[in-house]
Amino acid sequence: MDRSGSVSVIVPIYNEEASLRLLLPKLVSVLESTGREFEIIAVDDGSSDGSVDVLAELANAEPRLITVTLARNFGQTAAMMAGFDHSRGAIIIPIDADLQNDPTDIPRLLAKLDEGFDVVSGWRRTRHDAAIRRNFLSRCANWGISRLSGVRLHDYGCSLKAYRRSVIGRVKLYGEMHRFIPIYASWYGARITEIEVTHHPRRFGRSNYGMVRILKVVLDLMVVCFLDRWIGKPIYVFGGFGMLWLFISFLTLLDILYLKIFQHLSMILTPLPGLAAMAFMMGVMSILIGLLAEIAVRIYFESPSRTSYVTRETANLSDVPHIADRPN
Repeated sequence: MDRSGSVSVIVPIYNEEASLRLLLPKLVSVLESTGREFEIIAVDDGSSDGSVDVLAELANAEPRLITVTLARNFGQTAAMMAGFDHSRGAIIIPIDADLQNDPTDIPRLLAKLDEGFDVVSGWRRTRHDAAIRRNFLSRCANWGISRLSGVRLHDYGCSLKAYRRSVIGRVKLYGEMHRFIPIYASWYGARITEIEVTHHPRRFGRSNYGMVRILKVVLDLMVVCFLDRWIGKPIYVFGGFGMLWLFISFLTLLDILYLKIFQHLSMILTPLPGLAAMAFMMGVMSILIGLLAEIAVRIYFESPSRTSYVTRETANLSDVPHIADRPN
């Protein structure tokens, strides 16, 4: 089989013992029908039920099932990153283990990739989740993420997506960042689309989604937006805030002088001196933080393997000497 079209399916697992005996055989059947070389990487994220035992049993019967057991519960993003790191396929497809994603959608994701896209995102247009706590909040979050990032998708939270390894090989995930992979891929010039996928009601267990997780997503989104816009020039952000605080300090000082000269009011009778001093210090500190961030960025980009750009393709590059080989 053509290795360039090989598929790695990543299954993060946390207390899904009841679902695994149904999901994994169905995954094998669907992947076999595609005619592609494939592997299934099941990552147990510190389950406290019998998930590990079930995985061991299924792996003994199916050599294309690779199991990775984490030392403790690190979270879905870390489990997904572990799956990426242990995968070998040219195409990577994460899927939830709770049976809400349908494996029969995988051939449709692959077909869309074959049209020339680098990322195909699943869209759970009809969701079988709590109307307010999940569906409404999810729609609001997806709307906000799309507007802030510029990558317009209806469903960032759907795990069922297909990625070419070439566009996510550099991605390192942490926090709740797995939902933002399409944004990371867009930084490297990926061609992104989405298709509607099936969403089933949850059959076993309960969802761990709650308000705390929503807060984490919002904070991670702030990080992503900062990295997207200002990673190459952080002084613009910190320096901008610093100049704003210095301007406030200057205006406060002018107000103090006005009150002293024209109103004959002693400045110690107002809170303005304290405000001026605080604003001045905030301005200086923000600028200094920006300079430190600039130093960190220089170290980041000046490492031998890191550039500030990504090349999609080249032509006749072998005829041009490498920069290290050119004469001074």
